[in-house]
Amino acid sequence: MKKIKVLIIDDSAMVRKLVTEILSSDPSFEVVGTAANPLVAREKIKTLNPDVLTLDVEMPKMDGLTFLRNLMRLRPMPVVMLSTLTAKGTHQTLEALNIGAVDFVCKPKGSGHTLKECAKELISKIKNAANANLKNFSDSKWQEVENSRVEVSKIVSKSLLDKVKLISIGASTGGTEAIRHVLERLPEYCPPLVIAQHIPKEFSGPFASRMNSISALQVKEAEQDEIIKPGHAYLAPGSHHLTVKKCGINRYRCCLDLNEPVNRHRPSVDVLFDSVSACVAGSSIGVLLTGMGKDGAGGLARMHAAGAATIAQDEATSVVWGMPGEAVKLGAADYVLALDNIAGKVLSLASYSDAKARQAATGT
Repeated sequence: MKKIKVLIIDDSAMVRKLVTEILSSDPSFEVVGTAANPLVAREKIKTLNPDVLTLDVEMPKMDGLTFLRNLMRLRPMPVVMLSTLTAKGTHQTLEALNIGAVDFVCKPKGSGHTLKECAKELISKIKNAANANLKNFSDSKWQEVENSRVEVSKIVSKSLLDKVKLISIGASTGGTEAIRHVLERLPEYCPPLVIAQHIPKEFSGPFASRMNSISALQVKEAEQDEIIKPGHAYLAPGSHHLTVKKCGINRYRCCLDLNEPVNRHRPSVDVLFDSVSACVAGSSIGVLLTGMGKDGAGGLARMHAAGAATIAQDEATSVVWGMPGEAVKLGAADYVLALDNIAGKVLSLASYSDAKARQAATGT
């Protein structure tokens, strides 16, 4: 079996030692080297040809974000960020994902249970990164967003959008940028969205704020018993399951709970999708984006069976075609689409309230 070659880049000797020990405990990895700063790392990448990098942000001589931008421009390769749980560290990590990092892990500290959990996550995410489908989106691509939003918004009128009561989105690895890609292209009079993204609790609030700053929608972290309104998107907190409950005729609210993780996740996409199936059924749209594992695949299948329109991101544009791929295997997706086409299809489907009308409109 070919080992995954990893280069560890961090200015802390303790972190370099700790990450080396964690990865060396798994026979899948070969730690080919370490570097205390990006200038040393740049030379070691040339000579050692690693498969995956772990990267700190705050380092001497060149900060990690500058290094990452240069790397993704000149030699794109899988990168897993080692993040700190500070306000600054959260912002920097989200920016790193925007630049092209595959995923992130909070830096291991201490010992015992916390370290063991971090070790398991680190091993899993680096294995996943080694097989990631890298997409290097240049800044010029994002400059096209405003024009595409205008074009997408012409697909349907405001009155037709009322036929779909709710749009639900699930994602994991690569999902922060995939969600951004969708939200940026939706107009302000869109039906409401509920979103489950696998993300730590320290990151969900800043991520929602980041999405709010780039979207015509009002994007926020969901709150208990909050009434769901059109033109808004509600993100599950990283610590809670998000479900949807009916609270009157065509009125719905957000509910949060600390029930056990489902598919090892809280928030779980399956939990969100199942709640949408139960109370909105055929007047909803389910979208499953890039992510590792299978969370959301069963939920999308149940949404499909309940009459909802369902979309899975295609393999070519997914960072990891785990969750959407599992949904496709189950026959859960009405449409398997490239990321660029999902927002437009969501608005197109919002014009039709049942499967028969959708089929008539699309010829499928």
